[in-house]
This record gives sequence, structure tokens and C-alpha cells, in this order.
Amino acid sequence: MATKRWIRRPEGSTWGDWGEDDERGRANLLTPEAVLRGIREVREGRTFCLSLPLDYPGGNALNPRRGPPVLRPTERDGKPFMNYPLRCDDPTATDMASDDQVVLALQYSTQWDTFAHVGQMFDVDGDGKLEDVYYNGFRANQDVVGPVVYAEDGTSTPTAAHRGALHLGVENIATACMQGRGVMVDLFAHYGRSGQLIGYDELMRVIEADEISIHPGDFVLFRTEFGRALLEMHKQPDTGKLFSTTSALDGRDPKLLQWVTDCGAVALVADNYAVEALPARPCTSDHCARLPLHEHCLFKLGCYLGELWYLSELADWLRENKRTSFLLTAPPLRLPGAVGSPLTPIATV
Repeated sequence: MATKRWIRRPEGSTWGDWGEDDERGRANLLTPEAVLRGIREVREGRTFCLSLPLDYPGGNALNPRRGPPVLRPTERDGKPFMNYPLRCDDPTATDMASDDQVVLALQYSTQWDTFAHVGQMFDVDGDGKLEDVYYNGFRANQDVVGPVVYAEDGTSTPTAAHRGALHLGVENIATACMQGRGVMVDLFAHYGRSGQLIGYDELMRVIEADEISIHPGDFVLFRTEFGRALLEMHKQPDTGKLFSTTSALDGRDPKLLQWVTDCGAVALVADNYAVEALPARPCTSDHCARLPLHEHCLFKLGCYLGELWYLSELADWLRENKRTSFLLTAPPLRLPGAVGSPLTPIATV
């Protein structure tokens, strides 16, 4: 199938399945029927906040590129607009007001990954030349534009300006609303803080033991206790302990990747750093993705990834009440051009 952007699509991908210009991927599965399936899970009217405080994990030990948010007041005539008495401008005014702003790394804490977050080198034109592309063939430096263009040898050339994700930005899932049936896979309940690598076989043991059902258009959430462990560290994360004592999906397991394809989930969400294990198990070929689950989900399938969510209280309640599903409401910021976004997801049971 030929489109404006690609002639070849990756094997097993969904490129073109929702149209040659599709930017939503599996968010297209959030049909009215899928949303109603989630709403039918509401029985108690009880809600759970699934976000960490956005100043967690603390510092930049998890990712040196990302620092915690910096809050500061806006200014009025050069003065900080915080506890600002309007009598400073009008002696008859009784008001006082505050106004602030933030410098925020959009993927520092609880977040959505968009399809513009991770791309791959792939021969989309069928001419034997590898191109830097994203989901559905959208091109680096054309559809996702940064302040430099990187050549094959790693050298860079400045562009006119950073423009961000002109396609595949987070606004696509903001308008898709990201609401539907959530399903909890409680890895911690079965594997504890053992650091178990979760492949297909390990995952099936949990799904069968807890009698979990997953439908196309559902959100699948994985509780590992990484989020609660972060909170216990009070903004001083011990990365060795975090990664060695919590589970993560094995992105190198082909059976697990096939399960992701077959289950039809809109998104995979975890309370850990990347949903998949980092670093991944070694490559079995000369060249491969360092983030194989990201490649499979974001690049091939159009399946979203949610990272560093806080799932412990919800997972505890579901287990105590012998349930695994709920209504999830999880829209990101509607920030055009962003490749990721913080959010405050809500579960309603």
C-alpha cells in the first residue's frame, strides 16, 4: 500500500489500518462501546488518583536529561505576583492575588508517551535506504522537527527553530480523551519485590490466576510497586534498589510482543520507569532497538505507553474486593507539538 509517506510498513504493524494519515493509533479503538464498557465497571462511585506528585521521583537520578519542575511567580511591572496586594496599584482595592508558572520536563513524572517519542530507522520507501521515521511513516525533521538535524555519522546541523511534533503530538490523544475500561495486572501480588523479569509465560500465570479478561480497546495497567517505592525514598531515589526489586516486561520476548499485538490494548501502563525492563536483554542480531517494547508499541502498533503512574492504592482495593477492572479517565495536557505529557489519571470503581 502506497501513501504519501511510506511504501513499506514494518512487519506486524498497524500502519494504514486507520487511514494513511492516522495519528491516533489504537486510540481509534476507544469507540462509544469501549467507553461504555468502562463506565459499566463503576459500582461504588469511589475514585483513585493514579498520579505521583509531579515533583517525584526527585533529582535526576532516573534520567539525567529530566529535572524536577521549577515553580516561580509571574511578574507584574517587575514585581513577583505572589500574595500581591492590588492596593499596590489602587489604594481602594482590597484584593490580593497570586499567579505562577512552571518549567516542567513533560516526562519527568507520571506521563504518557506519544508516537513522536520513539521512532526507528526503517526502509519506508522500499529503496534499501533506512530513514528516521515514526508511527505510520511520519518523518523525522519533516513531521517532527527539532533545533538540529542529525546525520548518519551523528554530526548535527542547526535548523531554523525547534517546532516540535507537527504530527503525532500529544494533542491527538487529548482530543481522543483517553477514557475507557482499565484492567489491573497485579505483578507485585504474585512476584513481590523480586525483580522478576516478566515474559509471556510469567504474565499468563498472573492473568490466569486472577481470571483477568482483556478486550480490544482496554487499557492494561501493570502494578510492580515501583511507584510506592519511589514515594518511600522521599525524592532521593536509589536506582539500584528500584530496578532490582521491581518487575518489568521483557521487551525481547517475541511471545510477549505477540500478546500485545493480539490483546488490542489501547495502552500499556506501569508504575515503573519504562514499562519494559531497562536495560533490555542483549540483542540477538547485529542491530536492534534498545527499547524493544517501545519499538513494538509506539512505532509499530500505535499502542501508547504510560509510565511512572501510582497504582498501589487502586491495586490494593481491587484485590481486596476481588476485582480487576475499573473506569479509567486519563487525558494528557492538550499541548500541541509535545511528544509526551504529564497527567493526573483517575480510576473510578
